[in-house]
Amino acid sequence: MNPRRIRFLIRKEFLQLRRDPTLIRIALMMPIVQLILMGYVVAADVTSLPTAVVDLDRTTVSRRLAADLGSSGYFDITRRPGAESDLRALFDGNVVKVAVVIPEGTTAALTRGEQPSIGVIVDGTDNVSASVGPGYALQAIARFNSDRAAAMGLDLSAAPGLDARIRVQFNPTLSTVNTMIPALIAALMLISMGVIMSQAVVKERESGTLEQLFVTPIRPAEYVVGKVTPYVVLASAQAAVVALLGMVWFRVPFNGSVLVVAAGLALFMLVSVGTGLLVSLVSRTRAQAQQTVLFVMLPSMILSGFIFPVASMPVPFQVVSRFIPLTHILVVLRGAFVKDSGFGDLAMSFAWLAGFAVLIFGAAVAATHRRIAE
Repeated sequence: MNPRRIRFLIRKEFLQLRRDPTLIRIALMMPIVQLILMGYVVAADVTSLPTAVVDLDRTTVSRRLAADLGSSGYFDITRRPGAESDLRALFDGNVVKVAVVIPEGTTAALTRGEQPSIGVIVDGTDNVSASVGPGYALQAIARFNSDRAAAMGLDLSAAPGLDARIRVQFNPTLSTVNTMIPALIAALMLISMGVIMSQAVVKERESGTLEQLFVTPIRPAEYVVGKVTPYVVLASAQAAVVALLGMVWFRVPFNGSVLVVAAGLALFMLVSVGTGLLVSLVSRTRAQAQQTVLFVMLPSMILSGFIFPVASMPVPFQVVSRFIPLTHILVVLRGAFVKDSGFGDLAMSFAWLAGFAVLIFGAAVAATHRRIAE
């Protein structure tokens, strides 16, 4: 090996890197973004679970129990419905993850020396919240019993207390695969379409075929339709294969409507294709496009609730998650597969997806039109 030739090759590579400052900036920013996300999201404890309290007893004791739950730090009481029947809509709309039902006559039962039951209902579509939520509720109720016994001057074993009864809604076995497979449909679509579409235009630019297309009678709208259609078909086939394998091979139950799933995936497909196309348009090389896609995909996978519950993230990251399309398609798919949620229950998620589809895909089409017209 000749050290002089190696030195020249090293110098050449650094010069090439210097000619592509965007690639350098992305490469330097990516570890910083990863560090922030891993430090604040992955390492965060599951706290502030959105909770509904159905207080049918309406006494000082029941209000104090609700206050203790809210002050524990594990539950964020966001809804106080008047009846247990109102909880289904809150769970279907992904408004709450936990519900506590305090039956009528709870205080009277305690006064008689009985041990009344308190219902704790958790959403089984979020395995992390469903796993830790009951434990948090048991701790809070045990602390309530202990404080009440101490206030009465009685030993805990001799004082009547509340008995927590846990019920898992929608996914009683807490099977991870039942919620992971629906989420994988969207995640794989985002990754594959983002990677493939990000190479679509930049590859033609590098090979010189894009300039050749500019001198043909092909119109911008025709180019966009011809470019996007094969990938839309590919994405549809991919989603169908993953869904069928999940239901047949992994026995994932499907309780909802095919129309709801199809409508949600159609909107998300436009978002995924549009995102990849935009990356391809703004990138000068395929390496730059690959780095940009990774830079976009990483926050989407971590902040969307695909792996970690959004409710356990710091508030700023929860706000950011609302502006990530993957967050809302996960709500649609998990709701449709596991909960049998309909369009009305998922109206807010569909509204977000429709807005993203119009904004991102529309911007991609406009940018492509402008590039061809130039």
